[in-house]
Amino acid sequence: MLSSRKRQALLAFALILALLGTSLPTMAQGGGNTLVMARAIDATGLDPHTQTAFASLALLRMIYEPLVMTDHEMNIAPALATSWEFSDDATVLTFHLREGVKFHDGSDFTAEDVIASYERILDEETASAARTNYLSIDTMEAPDDYTVVFNLSRPDVPLLSAMTSINAAILPSELIENGDPAAEAIGTGPFKLESWTPEETTILSANADWWGDGPNVDGVEIRIIPDEASILAALRAGTIDFAMLNDPLVATLLVDDPTVTLVRTPTLSYHVLQLRAAREPLDMLQVRQAIACAIDRQEIIDSATLGEGRVTGPLTMASFALPPEELFCYERDVERARELMAAAGMEDGFTLHVMVANAEPPTALSEAQAIQAQLADININVEIEPLELSVYVDRWLAGDFEAAVALNGGRTDPYTMYARYWQWDARFHRVAGYIDDTLDSLMAQGREETDPDARYEIFAEFQRHLAEKAPWVWLYTGFTYTAHQPYVTGWEPVANDSLYFLHEVQLER
Repeated sequence: MLSSRKRQALLAFALILALLGTSLPTMAQGGGNTLVMARAIDATGLDPHTQTAFASLALLRMIYEPLVMTDHEMNIAPALATSWEFSDDATVLTFHLREGVKFHDGSDFTAEDVIASYERILDEETASAARTNYLSIDTMEAPDDYTVVFNLSRPDVPLLSAMTSINAAILPSELIENGDPAAEAIGTGPFKLESWTPEETTILSANADWWGDGPNVDGVEIRIIPDEASILAALRAGTIDFAMLNDPLVATLLVDDPTVTLVRTPTLSYHVLQLRAAREPLDMLQVRQAIACAIDRQEIIDSATLGEGRVTGPLTMASFALPPEELFCYERDVERARELMAAAGMEDGFTLHVMVANAEPPTALSEAQAIQAQLADININVEIEPLELSVYVDRWLAGDFEAAVALNGGRTDPYTMYARYWQWDARFHRVAGYIDDTLDSLMAQGREETDPDARYEIFAEFQRHLAEKAPWVWLYTGFTYTAHQPYVTGWEPVANDSLYFLHEVQLER
């Protein structure tokens, strides 16, 4: 793992190479109508119902589709369903499906596939990442091949928003019954998976039978280049067409570059220090609060990202986010932190083990190092444990950690964003490491409340409660970066980091 200083030095070296026109020997010049793209992190699996890593979801969004999606403005839009309606009492949700859609294996998409997919999501044995979001579904029925009726056990305002997730992708019923979604990727999306060589190359071909307009390219070749400084050099040398960049220190080197187009997009995802209150001494409220008070969020942004980000509370969408100053101890207060440690009988401190993934995000180590320095002021000795992403994900899913620096996805709806953590029956409440009746009640109220003003107040209290109980310490929300050659046109990124809209891209070489 590289310190931020070493990382900046490596980036400067890569920039010199690129300016000299030096390309990397492992890269091959792209051509034709195939988009050659690079990213630093590969997918960790192919099952859309179980994957949680950003890198996996980015790939799967190009292959699979849910019933509904979010468009460029983050509004709910048709995908495999063309229209839908709730009953007057909001306990029945009916979808009218798109006709003539085929899966990548040539089979027809029908209501049977929708019901099979949601039965799989709701099956506890599947270990679906987003199962909690759909627990209001009581029964499902198909009056015909292109109508699906979801009968709900209670009104569920955010259910439609939850259904835009790629974790709710529709799979062929045949694959569910007789195949292995972890080994075969058979979707309805704009691109088909031709081959996947982990940590090397993924080849996607255009789905000629796709129901939408496009794709406008023949396919996408995804090359894994673990060092983003090398991706920058490849862009400047013209050996790739398009790149996903996660490291702000790389991206900002392209801000004034006349030869490469950088697209910088605010994101709903958030950087956070997760504290597992199930572990001693983090089970003491004063200790968690002391950690929250001892952390300087803006300093973390400045040191880890060169200022590329803004301090955030638990909710990142503008329609619900509270100003940070309204939340518990969002201005660093070391004296108060020391008083809280003393009240907990921990004035002499303790050792806190913090795990970080080595590439998702690339700023994780720098964030952990800044936290390490700040918590030393209240006698907390932070030991940082860098892990390969796949190991990190496995440890995270098992709740096998004391604390973790994480990058988590955001959503347009607060309930959908946190349903899997802050409820007693949530899929990941044991991973979150903390739950109480207030959180569970607020989430339940927010799920059923239909009045917008009342719903805002519910989730305002939800944010205040989370900040005060400090099971996690929310740090900041940043940007997603993509970069491409001038001949790549039609690319418009979205705030949820999706690559779905690569089908709109054209290559005007």
